[in-house]
Amino acid sequence: MPSLTFPTSAGAARTTVSLTARRLTAVCATLLAALLCALTVGANTASAHATLTSTDPRDGSVVKAAPSEVTLNFSEGVLLSDDSVRVLDPKGKRVDTGKPGHVDGKTSTAAIRLHSGLPDGTFTVAWKVVSEDSHPVNGAVTFSIGAPSKTNVKVSKGGESDTTVGTLYGIGRYAAYGGFAALLGASVFAGVCRSSRSVRKIAVGGWVTLFAATLALLLLRGPYTDGKGIGAVFDLGGLGDVLATKPGAAMLSRLLLLGAAAVFLAVLFGTYTRRTEEAEAAKAAGDDESYAELDHGRRQDLAFGLGFGGTVVAVGLAATWAMAEHASVGLQKELAMPVDVVHLLAVGVWLGGLASLAVALRAGEPVGRTAVRRFSRLAFGSVVALVLTGLYQSWRQVGSWKALTGTEYGKWLLVKVGLMAVLVGIAAVSRRWTRRLMDAAENDAETGDEAADATTKAKVTAAASAGRAGRTADADSGSAGKGDASEDGTDTDAADDPVRTAQLARQRAAIDKTATQRKRDADPVRSGLRRSVLAETVVAVVLLAVATVLSGTQPGRAETGQPAAAAAPDPLGVDPASVEIPYNTGSKSGSGKAVVMLDPALAGDNTLHVFLLDRADRPVDAEEVKLSLTLKEKAIGPLRVSLNHLSTGHWSTANVRLPLGGDWRISLTVRTSDIDQVTETKNVKIAQ
Repeated sequence: MPSLTFPTSAGAARTTVSLTARRLTAVCATLLAALLCALTVGANTASAHATLTSTDPRDGSVVKAAPSEVTLNFSEGVLLSDDSVRVLDPKGKRVDTGKPGHVDGKTSTAAIRLHSGLPDGTFTVAWKVVSEDSHPVNGAVTFSIGAPSKTNVKVSKGGESDTTVGTLYGIGRYAAYGGFAALLGASVFAGVCRSSRSVRKIAVGGWVTLFAATLALLLLRGPYTDGKGIGAVFDLGGLGDVLATKPGAAMLSRLLLLGAAAVFLAVLFGTYTRRTEEAEAAKAAGDDESYAELDHGRRQDLAFGLGFGGTVVAVGLAATWAMAEHASVGLQKELAMPVDVVHLLAVGVWLGGLASLAVALRAGEPVGRTAVRRFSRLAFGSVVALVLTGLYQSWRQVGSWKALTGTEYGKWLLVKVGLMAVLVGIAAVSRRWTRRLMDAAENDAETGDEAADATTKAKVTAAASAGRAGRTADADSGSAGKGDASEDGTDTDAADDPVRTAQLARQRAAIDKTATQRKRDADPVRSGLRRSVLAETVVAVVLLAVATVLSGTQPGRAETGQPAAAAAPDPLGVDPASVEIPYNTGSKSGSGKAVVMLDPALAGDNTLHVFLLDRADRPVDAEEVKLSLTLKEKAIGPLRVSLNHLSTGHWSTANVRLPLGGDWRISLTVRTSDIDQVTETKNVKIAQ
């Protein structure tokens, strides 16, 4: 941020810049300390992307009979489509029926019914939903009926959208943020600081970019969430479903607001700019009466209308992001959404205004002291707002040192903080160039009267010479014209030749542009300031890209809270214990493995299952299966367990009482014939 001010005294200038720098440093240091304290204190877990908290049947469980439906519970509300939940048998064939829906109207649940008469084996539940913050999430769980079996189903548990669609969607998000910043920043710069052709191009370019990016995101939204691929972009039926969702409605609202923004730009760079130029011309001509009428009359009323209408449109555009993404869910969302709106507005005013200033300096356009002073104040206020709102957002989305250093979101946030530090460093360089420019302005002011007198005399002399030369040229051209006309019958007067006149105009414009560029490049102070502002703009572009990545990344607070939720599939917070015990009785078909499961693996009453599988993981029976449990360190046992044969390869009992927690030893005896028998042991952890 270039801290640019142009007082009449170099000493006062240095004092003003020094005070501004000290205030900014003090504010940043205070807020950094507050951030450290906030991360140390932390807060309750907040949701962002939806996470699966439990399922019925539970993940990895074995049930005696086929369930009639499968239910999924999430950490926050989710949006469902026709293929949000799929249940697949061991061969990969779908066994669900109907469409998934919410249980008892709870948006944080999803349930789907199953076909009746399902066979034994392992079934896979693949799910893909859209969380309340607009991001798609998916995964898979398994359960078994009767006994576990091999399955041919392969489902990614962290899968993303189609690669092409995901890439295009990310580019669209970045373009939308960039277009918003350019539109807002250039408009504010034109209205408050200075309007020019270059600034108008930035504002209009930002509007076009934001409109095109939003329209592209709206078309890509369906394929992005359901993973159907790029071919489904123009599916009108899918577009209707998108518009019925919160993100779709937000993007449609953004397109409508851009219509109002187009009217705003037309007035800002049309009527308002024209009246401003007329007022400046009247002031330069010394016509105080006309200047007062133009500056304090209609122009003032128009400025108020533009300011009010532009603020409403800008806040509305920022709200289309705040109401559909991270800020709209989780901790303190009623406060988080307004804070996010302020954050986005500050980003737009600062980055868009910075780009406008850089382009104006690059084009050699005159940037007055008043305009630069106003931008300096705007930029300073924007940075303070960014730091304040960023502090709150960091606490809300990270919440702890573990999340800051151990999650993807936290690492990207550190990159963003580093880029902000680089920007502050470049701003210090800009301030040094500004001080030099102030010194030059003071020197110019001291010799201003003499230069003005010399310039006036030169203009008078030049005007007199031009008048004499003009009269002589008119006489000569008149006689020459007659001779030419009599010789070839054509009139060679350039004033009557529109093509020649246009050529001369282009040549004069090129000469003027070259002279302006030479003058600009010859001034080392302005060249240095221009380079530093350009460097700030480049870093700001990278910073915007990092912010775009952060907006699509699982917040650190939610990511660190996800394992705890996933580890608690039942009210007791303990998963069933499962132990695999290989066995070999010595006979031809007497080798395989036994899977022993204790549910809930707590001291007290437990349900025990034993599954026998051959080398191909197929259920297999045995002549006899016996099991006992011993807690050696407490001298308890062996406790013999009476097993009931339920189906092929499956034995179970619901009457296993374990008095204490600890490492219990399982002794399993498998007899496959009258003489072929083996006993194997293994330990299992039982919680207290």
